[in-house]
Amino acid sequence: MSQTIREATTDDAGKLAALAAVTFPLACPPSSSPEDIAAHLARTLSEANFAEYLADPDITILAIDAGGELRGYSLLVDRPAQDPDVADALTLLPSAELSKCYVHPEHHGLGAAAELMKATLGRAAGSGAAGVWLGVNSQNAKAIRFYEKSGFRKVGTKTFRLGASVEHDFVMERALP
Repeated sequence: MSQTIREATTDDAGKLAALAAVTFPLACPPSSSPEDIAAHLARTLSEANFAEYLADPDITILAIDAGGELRGYSLLVDRPAQDPDVADALTLLPSAELSKCYVHPEHHGLGAAAELMKATLGRAAGSGAAGVWLGVNSQNAKAIRFYEKSGFRKVGTKTFRLGASVEHDFVMERALP
């Protein structure tokens, strides 16, 4: 089935939340409890959260659409970093945050993530950002390899609250053309 990458609309909020429920746990360390993952999904990746993100003029969500089914998404935030550890680490300003970049596991290894990344970086470049940054769990070797292959490099660290636990992330950034 063919797929396109398009900007998500408010009609996609429920589909994005359902996709996040499948993809977010894959990015969590093995030690993460199901309760902490569920709490994070409810607090930040619910249908209501996605409706808010889609209404925010500083946020762009791109979706991989395969015949009406969403198979991946990215969430790009076009505003200065709020976390002081991130702000201190960034060298490319102004910088947009790649807050989320997930592809359904059935589409892993098919080039879908690379296509989504290319489209997302193109969107960030069009906003006038000099760079893009992201946070990735320090134990998520697969994602770190993908981001490095996509031109990101580690520039710092930050913490991330996952339910009741505190996780440690690498801050990675890359320049935009």
